[in-house]
Amino acid sequence: MAVTPDSSSQAGAPPEGPGTRPAPAGVGLGLPRRFLTLREGSIIVVTLITLIYFASSTPHFLTVDNFKTLLPYFAPIAILAAGQVFVMTLGEIDLSIGAMYLFTPFMFIKLSNAGIPLVPSVILALVVALLLGAFNGFAVAYVGIASFVATLGMLFVLDGVTLVISHSQQVTTPGTTVVGVTHFAQIFGQGTYSELFWALGIVIALQILLSFTRWGVYTVAAGGNRIAAAEAGINVRLVVVRNFMLCAVTAGFVGILEAVRSSSATPDPSGSNSILLTAVAAVIIGGTLMTGGAGTVVGALLGALFLGILNDGLTIKGVNANYLYLYLGLAILIAMAFNVYVQRVRRGSGRG
Repeated sequence: MAVTPDSSSQAGAPPEGPGTRPAPAGVGLGLPRRFLTLREGSIIVVTLITLIYFASSTPHFLTVDNFKTLLPYFAPIAILAAGQVFVMTLGEIDLSIGAMYLFTPFMFIKLSNAGIPLVPSVILALVVALLLGAFNGFAVAYVGIASFVATLGMLFVLDGVTLVISHSQQVTTPGTTVVGVTHFAQIFGQGTYSELFWALGIVIALQILLSFTRWGVYTVAAGGNRIAAAEAGINVRLVVVRNFMLCAVTAGFVGILEAVRSSSATPDPSGSNSILLTAVAAVIIGGTLMTGGAGTVVGALLGALFLGILNDGLTIKGVNANYLYLYLGLAILIAMAFNVYVQRVRRGSGRG
């Protein structure tokens, strides 16, 4: 019997299986694609590119001394951003964190000067911040005021109260000396790496809280769809209030750390409001959605690191101060454009 070319080729060919089928286009890009579907993937890439650029173009960038210079900029922003993540994951925003950062150290100083020991003064000052955060949350969740408006009002109130109680004068922080670093000061900001340790500890704790506890699950659910979350039995109003409380405490704690680190507290609303914007930028760049329903504390840490590296690198390169904010703004826009692309990749991969 004659064998046709088609039948001979079929008879001699091994059966088709997974190993013999031609790889679909783009399989070689599977690993990078899977990496980019991580919520923190884009900011990791952007931060590494920025780090490599400054390391290759600036001789003294990758040094221990420069890292120590970077810490006071990066670590406080990371803590501020970590608390803001919980509010923004709800689809809200807390504009009062800059004023809370400014106000809480002066509350700590007042309590300490009244004869209360240092650590209890810190705790009581943070309790005040907690109550102010609860007021923000109550105004949003129960009264129905938009978070932008409620926290903007709190920002002005706290800036004004700070100026009144400080008489617009710089004040020396208790527990710090010009002679040496006290044990209290070493733990709460003046130690070379104390702010870094606080930042890493808080970020790890809050990421665990967001990812593996009911608090975090309820936060994501309420941010994604409040009506559905309420119908599922979640007390959405309580979630909103306690997230604003958490955000206020982290902001107040950073203010105390910075006041101890610098040995003084300065009532400067313009500086604190600038820190607010930087923290919000770190949260957004890190991968937290402004519309709510998704957030990452680790991403906020990386966003703060990116902004710190960028600011430090441009300063070392001697960029004119007039152009510094211009370059920072352009870099943030580029990073956010990359984030938008990554979100499209995530949607295409079925991961959100």
